[in-house]
Amino acid sequence: MAAWSGPVFKFVPEITWESFLSNGGVFGGTQPLLVKGAVKAWPAWSKWSFDSLADLRRRDGSQVTTSFQSGLVEQGMTRKPVTLPIEPYLRDLKRRSECTRSPQTGLLSDKRRSELGPGDSFELDWSYMSTFRPDRVYLAQWNILDEFPEMRKDFAIRTVWPGMRWTWEYVFIGPEHTITGFHFDFPNNWFCQVRGTKEVLLVSPDQSHSMCRSRKYDWGATLSDIDITKIDVPSPEREAFSRVRGLYARVEPGDALFIPRRTWHAVVAMEPSISLAVFGLTPLEILIGGGASTVKDALHHARLYRWGNCTCHGMHST
Repeated sequence: MAAWSGPVFKFVPEITWESFLSNGGVFGGTQPLLVKGAVKAWPAWSKWSFDSLADLRRRDGSQVTTSFQSGLVEQGMTRKPVTLPIEPYLRDLKRRSECTRSPQTGLLSDKRRSELGPGDSFELDWSYMSTFRPDRVYLAQWNILDEFPEMRKDFAIRTVWPGMRWTWEYVFIGPEHTITGFHFDFPNNWFCQVRGTKEVLLVSPDQSHSMCRSRKYDWGATLSDIDITKIDVPSPEREAFSRVRGLYARVEPGDALFIPRRTWHAVVAMEPSISLAVFGLTPLEILIGGGASTVKDALHHARLYRWGNCTCHGMHST
């Protein structure tokens, strides 16, 4: 029997930060776009590191302690989050980041990537997903800018997003092999990479019929039942996924990736990483969809909507 090759991908269109600025310096597009070097022009590039974030202290001088995600939560059973101090975790990531990544690693290795051009179609090496366990403790969706609002000015996000817009910012910090499974978000998202490299897979909303929408609850997002960590196992979800025509982005340190609202995406870390996701909604978008999300979340926390099947609370095996 022939090995499963999976869906076909193309590269996300990309532009340099310099070209972006020369074309007007703002972006209101509806398609994914990778802006190479955008974050290098912002204060975060020089100020945000594993060591500098490990040095953060609260106003009373105490260490920062927060909730960490335990392994993959978008698919499968959600394990109970763990509460840890961030300093030892970040010091360890600093040590891990000093190890050289193998050029053979990844869904698209360095060699294969170098052989492809901007318009080429290609398949990914799904055997890579069986070389590690998706069980990393992950500092995901940390609302660092609420805790330390003075750091908000480190990201000049208004240089890429014009007009009136409410934003929500979350930091994602973790080791190599952390995974965010397939889902789509209600708002648009500028995904800013400060340290490390990540592979991002994107699927357009018009292919949702092949993305196996899940009933698992996640605030502000819709999840897929396609589990890329178990893609080597034949399943109806894998069969549906094989019909997808997707986009691939290698998001390297200093890059910013625009992920349009309702675009399915999954993220795999190649190296210890620091990322900032900036979600944004216009007043009209909040009026149209924000209310429904708020009501669902209130019902969920009242245990009236998909309680026991969510990404925010540990689930009991049956």
